[in-house]
Amino acid sequence: MIRELGRFERISAHSHIRGLGLDENLRAKDVADGLVGQKKAREAAGVIVRLIKSGKMAGRGILLAGPPGTGKTAIAVAISKELGRDIPFVHVSASEFYSAEMKKTEALIQSMRKAIGVRIRERRIVLEGEIVGLDYNMIPNPYNPTQKIPESANLTLATTEERRSFSVGGRIALQFLSQGIEIGDVIIVDKETGRVSRIGRSEKAKKKYDIGDEDLVPVPSGRVEKEREFTYVVTLHDLDEANARRGGIFSLFAPSSREIDNEVRQEVDEHVRRLIEEGRAELLPGVMFIDETHLMDIELFAFMNRAMESEMAPIIILASNRGFSRIRGTDIVAPHGIPLDLLDRLLIITTEPYSREEIRNIIDIRALEMGVTIDEKALEKLTDIGEKMSLRYAVQLLAPANEFSKLRNSSRIELQDVERAESIFSDVSQSSAYLKKWEEKMLGM
Repeated sequence: MIRELGRFERISAHSHIRGLGLDENLRAKDVADGLVGQKKAREAAGVIVRLIKSGKMAGRGILLAGPPGTGKTAIAVAISKELGRDIPFVHVSASEFYSAEMKKTEALIQSMRKAIGVRIRERRIVLEGEIVGLDYNMIPNPYNPTQKIPESANLTLATTEERRSFSVGGRIALQFLSQGIEIGDVIIVDKETGRVSRIGRSEKAKKKYDIGDEDLVPVPSGRVEKEREFTYVVTLHDLDEANARRGGIFSLFAPSSREIDNEVRQEVDEHVRRLIEEGRAELLPGVMFIDETHLMDIELFAFMNRAMESEMAPIIILASNRGFSRIRGTDIVAPHGIPLDLLDRLLIITTEPYSREEIRNIIDIRALEMGVTIDEKALEKLTDIGEKMSLRYAVQLLAPANEFSKLRNSSRIELQDVERAESIFSDVSQSSAYLKKWEEKMLGM
């Protein structure tokens, strides 16, 4: 018996979000793309997306400000979905900058450079075709005479128009063996580097399989040897690390989280500028989203303020649920715990608490994302909990309530499941009441 294996799937807090849910006039729909309400904030984010795509937001900053549980992170995730896969999006918490492995300013600049992409276009001479002949010339392995390795190979490639034979060295022949490449496969060989890429199994191949993960592809057209343009996207941090590892033989053993010299970054920036001037590359300023911004101190704020002025700076989105609070590292109280000089440079998008109907819709969407069915009375109960306590707590109760429904061999969550989950878990207000009740028995600092 052949059993089909299901794929591993993890439902995260914002996995239901597909975009900002706007129409062609940037008007927010009531419920769309997994987002509910917050129309003003979503429309503002839509304008930001357009500015980013047109290249008019580089080096600028945005602040998402609002009470906890009002969708700030959800809007940031929606922005990343709207930007597409090529635009880098880096999501960090401000606490991540305080790492014991590197300076906090180094952690910040590495995160910023991860959010800046470079789309590189290269034209290369390649050999492309279906393998119709492959013969290895095997010799004893000098390190183990009982084994044999390929010294060379005779390769014959065919397209719809021509057939050519080549003699290839041991390095390329070894790639064929390691990748399991055989007659009937369609491959591409980079003539300069000798890198071999298997595209799939030819539709005309004689040897085929009834069961397997073979991708059938057509036989390439045109000539075997041709010039092709390759486009790929890397981040500035990728280039920094690749350049830093060329420093010497011992750099190969250095951990990936180590600090990178400014000289290395300057060399990378120069090289990228040269590629852009030659028309071989394009800069893609992405987005760096920093959650819990109030955890940053005055040094990080000053460093970021200066870094935003650089021509190679990403769009920075900050999120804060603080009101007037002290800037970390100082005695100064400022709005959102952010210095006024930086705050003055940010476009501020505000979020507001959800209405009862919006809370109900969000819980319904989360249940659908989790693949569970929820009874009307159970949905009303969770809506009450979300309105009186918090939306996050109501959404979190979905999972344990679903487990209780399974124990009853039921296919849907009912009111009794929600009430049972609520009876054994506590929200913040209930936990605070518990602490006051048993304050004398609790340990202090």
